[in-house]
Amino acid sequence: MEGQIKKVLVTGSNGLLGQKLISKLSARTGMQIIATDLGDNLNPSIEDYEYIDLDLTQTTRLENTFKRIKPDAVIHAAAMTHVDQCELNPEACHKVNVEATETLARLCSDFGAFLIFVSTDFIFDGTAGPYKEEDQPNPLSVYGHAKWDAEKIVQSMTTPWAIVRTVLLYGFVPGLGRTNIVLWVKKSLEDGNKIKVVNDQERSPTLAEDLADGIIAVLMRKREGTYHISGSEQMKIIDIARTVAKHWNLDESLIEETTSDVIAQPAKRPPVTGFIILRAQTELGYKPHTLKAGLEVLDKQLKGV
Repeated sequence: MEGQIKKVLVTGSNGLLGQKLISKLSARTGMQIIATDLGDNLNPSIEDYEYIDLDLTQTTRLENTFKRIKPDAVIHAAAMTHVDQCELNPEACHKVNVEATETLARLCSDFGAFLIFVSTDFIFDGTAGPYKEEDQPNPLSVYGHAKWDAEKIVQSMTTPWAIVRTVLLYGFVPGLGRTNIVLWVKKSLEDGNKIKVVNDQERSPTLAEDLADGIIAVLMRKREGTYHISGSEQMKIIDIARTVAKHWNLDESLIEETTSDVIAQPAKRPPVTGFIILRAQTELGYKPHTLKAGLEVLDKQLKGV
């Protein structure tokens, strides 16, 4: 890939991953960062970057923004990620996750920008995890299908692209709109609430800082193709919840073990995903935190608020 990357557009900048990306990228000298999301900027304490309130499904506005900025690279982290909401609102899911990605891919091709697309383990059916990059997707949900459709659009680009897939992201930023497995378990147990957690699903929990570092490594090294970037540990979700309880000395007896069919969520979840991350480790120098080390990072952040 030719040329130096000086101007980067980040979509979904108000989300957990987006905020970590903005924080880390804005600390780099000689790089201009432009961030977009819906509504007010949730990163006002960070300076030296431009924020644009932008709905990516408004194609004309997106095109005009792109023409004005002319980015060298785009990190497309914006998505409709609530799996059950996607199942119940397939049209909205398709519009945000597929159509907006298609527009961005076209604009990146027109302007020769490097597109990094953030994807998910939910493109797999969970019958043969943990997965490597070359394994065949077979999504079970509307969300999984949408992300796989978007991946195929990105893969068909004639200009440089990378796909970064991840698993069960967790972490903390102030004003976070959506919770995640770790914060949900912690708060529920602190409030004395009983929670039901499945024992028949396995994932590789991923600290948001690790994913951001992996994406930035792809960006700075201009690595093309698909990368699996997640935690290195394969864990049952029930064991993740118990690890959280132990870390903060919370009441484990409030955690009730259950199965996916009992919970009966609208969207079907893949039973066993998790990733083989050897490619990211060898080509990007990627070194993720263990869950216990990740909880230490989170603990310091929560104490600092």
